[in-house]
Parts: sequence; structure tokens; C-alpha cells
Amino acid sequence: MHHVQALVIGSGPAGYTAALYLARAGYKPTVLAGELTPGGQLVNTTTVENFPGFPEGILGPDLMDRMRDQAEAFGAIIEYVDVVDVDLAGDVKTMTCSDGERYAAPVVIISTGSRYRKLGVPGEEEFSGHGVSYCATCDGFFFKDQPIVVIGGGDSALSEAEFLTRFGSSVTLIHRRDQFRASQILVDRAKQNPKITLLTNTIVTAVRGDDEENATSADPAPAAAVNNAGTTTPKLTVGGASLALSTPQAPAIGLNLGALSAAQANKPASAAYVELENTVTGERSTLPANGIFVAIGHVPATDFLNGQVATDDDGYVLVDGASTRTSVPGVFAAGDCVDRVYRQAISAAGMGCRAALDAQHYLAEQQD
Repeated sequence: MHHVQALVIGSGPAGYTAALYLARAGYKPTVLAGELTPGGQLVNTTTVENFPGFPEGILGPDLMDRMRDQAEAFGAIIEYVDVVDVDLAGDVKTMTCSDGERYAAPVVIISTGSRYRKLGVPGEEEFSGHGVSYCATCDGFFFKDQPIVVIGGGDSALSEAEFLTRFGSSVTLIHRRDQFRASQILVDRAKQNPKITLLTNTIVTAVRGDDEENATSADPAPAAAVNNAGTTTPKLTVGGASLALSTPQAPAIGLNLGALSAAQANKPASAAYVELENTVTGERSTLPANGIFVAIGHVPATDFLNGQVATDDDGYVLVDGASTRTSVPGVFAAGDCVDRVYRQAISAAGMGCRAALDAQHYLAEQQD
């Protein structure tokens, strides 16, 4: 058991800011930052243009590296582990981590953020990693000169669509409404980009692969599909292009042709097209797509709490008014695991600051 003065569960703007403030106050916090994606959602983001202090913008991963380094410079300790179990009862809270280590502290700040929301349609799970992706910066390169679709209507979806024009032969943004939630500047950029087609009032009902029966050119184009030149998208046919990422790679030496042939025969199918439905007319159609990027929001990463902290029906941690105090004394929460409204890096960082100050006040009261 590692006994520390303060624990921060999760990283990202909220976690690293909380750690910075606690460290500068002399508490030497330990940050349990996560095994696979320390730094939160921003590590999967391209240029961040709206974080104060960076007039030219900054890459999301670079911003997270700087925030982490600053917290460490003042004494924060970063452990790249996941929390798998918690015991928040009593004056000392304990955490069990994925590496088997246990940590105990009188105060805990929860800043675990959120995870990608999925479509829940046929083919999504089957083609995950073989055409379906939730990270444009991670996987965009693999769809060079291939048709790409992005699903969503918020800032993330519009930003990903613009980024993916660097790779795809075309990018179609599919949104279930006729109005976007995204910032107007991002919508305007998409409308002005000749490689982006906005397809509104449309939902994806299935993802299909290159080993399935292809749609024919008789399938009508969705009525709402209008490209940026002002003309209706032509009738759609499905190409048979395979996703390069799914092709097994032969080793540089000792090539076993028999094994390679078997691997080729058993390789997973790749995504080839999506099935669509117009939400106004009910019309159904298909659209070629080797890369399908889902950007429809997130769900809070709070399952590990096992109901020990009060949450709403969707799993967001409930806090007391404008504070970061949770239903458990000594436990505070900040960032996207709390905030379902603003969901910005700067607001998460501000909440991390508040959580650290609330934690300091709590510790001071306990010592009196």
C-alpha cells in the first residue's frame, strides 16, 4: 500500500491542472493517469486553436505533454496505471490499480473524462479496426485516396472531417439533423472545403464489408447530399477497394509463402460501404466508405466507481452546486466525467483548478 497525501485519478486537462495546483501547494500528489491513453481525449486531437496562450494553435498531444511536464516539475508523481477498484468509505480512500499496486490518500480527485460513444449499428463492432475508427489522427493515414465518412455534428466531427481531407479521396460528413452543434467557424470551413460533402438529415444504419453483396448503381443518392459546388451527388456505386491496414504484412526475412497464403485467405473483411436512411423521407441508400469515423460524443468513464459516488442516470458524477465536492467527503470530481454541457479543454482545466482548491480546503479543515 502506497500512502500519499493526495490522489488524482485520470489525466487530461482537468487531472494535470489539479495535480499542478496540489503540487504547488506542497501536497506532492500521485496521478493515476491510465495505461493506454494518458492525457485524455486531446491526445487524439490535431491542432487546438482555442486554448489560451497559443496564438498559432498547438497540437493536442503537445499540449498534454506540456501540462504533464509542468505538474511533474512542481512535484507531482505520474503513474501510468488504470484504477480497477476503489474503496471510498472512511477517512482514507484506497485504490487498487491494474498492476496490482494499491494507493491510499485522504483526498481523491476524479478526472477520468469520458470514452467514445458508439453507433450501435450492425457491422460497427465487426469492422472496428478494419475500417471503423474513433480517432482520425490515429487512423486517417490508412485511408489514403479512399472514400471516408465522418459521423457526427459537433466540433469533433467537423474537425476530424477537415483533417481527413489530407488523406481521403473524398470525405462525407453525415449528421442526423439539418443543424450542426459545432462552432460556426468549423461549419463554415467544412462548407468551403471542396473535398467535404455535408449529408444532413441522415443516419447510418449499418456498416458493410467488401465480402458482402455490394449495392448497385441503381441505388439513389440521398436527397440531402449536396457537394460544395452546389450539385447533387451522383448515383452511388460501391467500389471493391480493400483496406490496406487489414492486409497481413509478411516478415522481411524468412518469408513463409504457405503461411502468408493462409493468412490472406483468413484475413478479416474490410469496410466497403455504409447503409443510410434519410430521417425526413425514410429513403434508404448506400455510400462507398473504406474509412468510417464515428464522432457522436462520449459517455463518462465512471464505471469503476461501482456506485460509491452519486451520479446521474448517464453516469456523470454529481457535484455540490458550483463546487467540485461529490457525495463522499474527501472525494472531488472535475472535467468531462462531470461536465455534460461545455466539454472544453479550458473548462476542464478550470474545473481541475477548483477541485484542487476544494481538496486543499478540505485537508485544512481536517487538520484543524
